[in-house]
Amino acid sequence: MASSDLDVLVDTMGFEKPRAELALKESGGLQGALDWLEKNQDKSMEEISATSANKTTLNDDDSSAEPPALNPGEVAKSLMCEDCGRRFRSEAQAEFHAAKTQHINFKESTEEIAPLTEEEKKAKLAELRQKLAEKRSGMSEQDKIDKKKNEEIRRKSTKETQDIKEDLAKKEQIKEAQAKRREKQAEAVAKERTRAKIAADKEERRLKSEQEKAEREGRAPPPIPAVTPLPTTSGPVASKPASAYTEARLRLQTAGGNVQKSFPVETTLFEVAASLTEDSGIAVQSFTQNYPKKIFDQVDFGATLKELGLVPSASLIVR
Repeated sequence: MASSDLDVLVDTMGFEKPRAELALKESGGLQGALDWLEKNQDKSMEEISATSANKTTLNDDDSSAEPPALNPGEVAKSLMCEDCGRRFRSEAQAEFHAAKTQHINFKESTEEIAPLTEEEKKAKLAELRQKLAEKRSGMSEQDKIDKKKNEEIRRKSTKETQDIKEDLAKKEQIKEAQAKRREKQAEAVAKERTRAKIAADKEERRLKSEQEKAEREGRAPPPIPAVTPLPTTSGPVASKPASAYTEARLRLQTAGGNVQKSFPVETTLFEVAASLTEDSGIAVQSFTQNYPKKIFDQVDFGATLKELGLVPSASLIVR
């Protein structure tokens, strides 16, 4: 009978053989083994072995206790729990019941417990399968919840990373625009110096020619004019229009209303667009000036407000 029960637990139910053998040993039958397996399904074999060792020690300590005596001629065929009235085929089943319920009052009984029929076995197996399926389903639902939470964390992290990248890209674009502006100014200064040097050399050759001609003709040479210093990178290339102003006041017309902002005159149009995007969330493609009619697109974003003639004030339509 035990061998058949072991085959059912291992081959039919899929339990590990050591766990199934221990379940039958602790319970004494298929029904008790199923109850034992259900109770200990979340425990490892190490934990179960430790519990069995402790139980054995307690049983050895209580070995002096004598069971209730039977009447003459009677044979004990089962054990009964006096606390709840439940009967058990073996001492192992009674011990399992005591550990599970904390009941301590048992006595021997002459009433024999009939073994489970095939129908009862099938019903018990079906019940256990359903409980296992419900547990797996609960774990599956928890896995879905955990997966959803992990996906939300991943998306949040990705968005934060993307925002940081976009912010760094904007700052890099501002730096590039400023570098191009400085490069353009340096190039203008170099061209001006070259033109001034050519003009100075030409004037020097003209004066030398006139001096030589005067010497040949025996007359006094013409006076030498004062030398004009060449422009340097530290000085201005040309006179600044509206040089008294240090800020430009802009009236920006957006789809959500008008925005009044003041910027230093050296602010680039790209920086103005970035400031508007940061404050209002508007992706600026171009600015339009009605009078005089002019459209400032991405090509003009590297120029300053002063270079674009938007000082001291201007009204722009944001596109």
